[in-house]
Amino acid sequence: MPIYEYRCNKCKKRVSVLTLRISEKVNPECDRCGSKELSRLMSRFAMVKSEEARLDSLADPSSLSGLDENDPKSMARWMRKMGKEMGEEFSGDEFDQMVDEMEAGNMPDDDGGVGGGDDLGGGGGDLD
Repeated sequence: MPIYEYRCNKCKKRVSVLTLRISEKVNPECDRCGSKELSRLMSRFAMVKSEEARLDSLADPSSLSGLDENDPKSMARWMRKMGKEMGEEFSGDEFDQMVDEMEAGNMPDDDGGVGGGDDLGGGGGDLD
């Protein structure tokens, strides 16, 4: 089902028209002002990458530029990028929560939990 996008020549609003098939004749009309004088726009489209291409992208040394493993915010930016490259199977509520904590300046503990501000390492031992 293609979606065609237009810009109204009268009020400059963007208009989207959903069709059932490519061969269907489209007579677009502006939702705001009712004008039929519209210019067709180029729409964005997504291209699916293979898993190999996604992994190659992450392995590229330039993707690591500016990464500081001691800076939680730097690590969080890289992890978000990695999550986007890997797709839905990599992200989830736990992943998003961990990255949000890192963006707040907290690094994960060795046991997978999130440590507080100055505790950048794995303080998982007993204090007794």
